[in-house]
Amino acid sequence: MAILPRLQEKYEQDILPALAEKLGRKNRHALPRLQKIVVSMGVGSAITEKKHLDMAISAMTEITGQKPSVRRATKSVAGFRLREGSPVGCMVTLRRTRMYEFLDRLIALALPRVRDFRGLKPKAFDGRGNYSFGLSEQLVFPELNPDKYPITQGMNITLVTSTADNEEARLLLEGFGLPLQSLESTKE
Repeated sequence: MAILPRLQEKYEQDILPALAEKLGRKNRHALPRLQKIVVSMGVGSAITEKKHLDMAISAMTEITGQKPSVRRATKSVAGFRLREGSPVGCMVTLRRTRMYEFLDRLIALALPRVRDFRGLKPKAFDGRGNYSFGLSEQLVFPELNPDKYPITQGMNITLVTSTADNEEARLLLEGFGLPLQSLESTKE
């Protein structure tokens, strides 16, 4: 039998009952859940330096434990010297066990290492219950060796939930321990 990731176990034992009580639903399938995490990196410098994209792919493989797919430009833009079909980034979609393990490392290890971190913005929900944010540097993940990745590369992370309500998604993500700022502190 496979070992459940820590956050998946926490979700099933602690978060689900708390959400059922707060939302007044008994059916566990009607409660919000995390469906997938999408991690992407745009590598604009890959137009001139192919090795930058290779380093981004290598870093994302180490961070997520899964080989990313290469994203290509959909149209040509002369001002950026970009041609249609040129590789310009990479992305990974994490589900099930890898998703919970990545979220655990993100919350416990990576976000506390971000410089001047005061919490994630509570208004970054998209109106459909999904939460997106960016990291300006991939080296906040401790599994990356700074000597191997001299170029600072940012990444976008999207947490996709099963609910279409931002408030329910916020309750779910706070249950996981995602450090969201309070709405009151952002109004000041």
